[in-house]
Amino acid sequence: MEPLTQASARALLLDIEGTTTPIEFVYQVLFPYARAHVEEFIERHHASPDVSANLVQLRHEHDRDVAAKLNPPPWHEHSSAARLESAVAYVHWLMDRDRKATPLKSLQGKIWEAGYRSGALRSEVYPDVPPAFARWQAQQKSIAIFSSGSVLAQKLLFVHTTAGDLTRFIRAYFDTSSGAKTQAESYRRIAIMLALPPEEILFLSDVTPELDAARLAGMHIALCIRTGPPHPPTPAYPVIHTFNEIFP
Repeated sequence: MEPLTQASARALLLDIEGTTTPIEFVYQVLFPYARAHVEEFIERHHASPDVSANLVQLRHEHDRDVAAKLNPPPWHEHSSAARLESAVAYVHWLMDRDRKATPLKSLQGKIWEAGYRSGALRSEVYPDVPPAFARWQAQQKSIAIFSSGSVLAQKLLFVHTTAGDLTRFIRAYFDTSSGAKTQAESYRRIAIMLALPPEEILFLSDVTPELDAARLAGMHIALCIRTGPPHPPTPAYPVIHTFNEIFP
């Protein structure tokens, strides 16, 4: 990890799932919670402007899936009840495919917000994350998040961790409204919003196509492997297993 510790990075851009937070928490807690509560949430909040906007966006997404012959569940508009039932069925269909659709992620974030506020949800981060955040802040390095989950969902996760509120360490949050995580242009756009050249940003993720895109944009990269047998560094990706290896 010597090249990374000596890199001129002034900011760290972090993935969440498998990087700051166990994948199990996302797939075994957050996603099941959203699925179990989406019908009740839509029925209760469908008239609010932001949820109504999500439903309109979901209908447009559905139309594109129909045009692409992906056979989503039918969407009926002949009554309010039918529309809401169609939206719920389509949300479940998207979740079954782990789609990163922006309106789906926005809706999930709102459902999780209700869960966090009620105390039903508490988020998890790896034990090395809070001290690393404090260390990087003391080193005057900016910390930003880039996740397919909505910005709202990201903020909620870091506010409600079992280690306490970590948002005081985080400068910025980016989701798919900044672009796909596998496209270099998304990382160039993020660099502009951080007011830093890409070569002064270190991106950490457990997904190699994301790392490829960030590297193409000019960022430093490291592959974060949290579990499983040890993986030695490869010519393609420096490998880390803990944030203790980054700017110790």
